[in-house]
Parts: sequence; structure tokens; C-alpha cells
Amino acid sequence: MGVTKTQIFNVEQNQLAIIFKVLSNPARIAILQYISKQDACICNDIVDEIGLAQPTISQHLKELKSIDLIIGEIEGKKVCYCINLPKWTEIQALLNSFFDATKSNYC
Repeated sequence: MGVTKTQIFNVEQNQLAIIFKVLSNPARIAILQYISKQDACICNDIVDEIGLAQPTISQHLKELKSIDLIIGEIEGKKVCYCINLPKWTEIQALLNSFFDATKSNYC
């Protein structure tokens, strides 16, 4: 498998690729949907809701945190997660810009 030559693409293209890669897993979409409907939640709540093992959920949370889409606050021995609204809004604007720029070329 070849190495992606990210340097030949612009910043927006690289950002979108990272976002799409993180969002490409349906478990992560389900986690985001669940977290977005809560005031705050801990990993075990997500495990109970989604039905995947705790280490799997933790790995998905790590991926979502890698693009700052969620924030985790430590409360004692637990980490409570919530949507990082400024980043959520930034990603939404980036995606809207991408889709708006391409829709004039639809068949």
C-alpha cells in the first residue's frame, strides 16, 4: 500500500480527509448521536447504549477526540464526554463549504 502524499493537497482537502476518515465508522456516528443528546456521559453509559465492548468504545472515543470533536472532562475516576461545540461548528462549516462548492457540478 502506498503512502499518501498529503503535501500535494491543500489544507482544506487534508482536513476533510481526516474528518471523513474519523467519521467513516458507524460506531463513531452512533457515539456522536448519543453524546449529542446528553448533557454529559461516561464511557460506561456509551457502552450500555451502543453495545460494544468498553475497550472498543474507548478506541472510538480516542479517534473522535483526535479531531477535537468531543471533549472529555475527568470527574474522579470517570471521564465525562460532551460535544466540543466550537469544533463541531467549524467542521460543519467546512463540510457545508465542500458540498456547496461541488453541487453545481452534479449530473
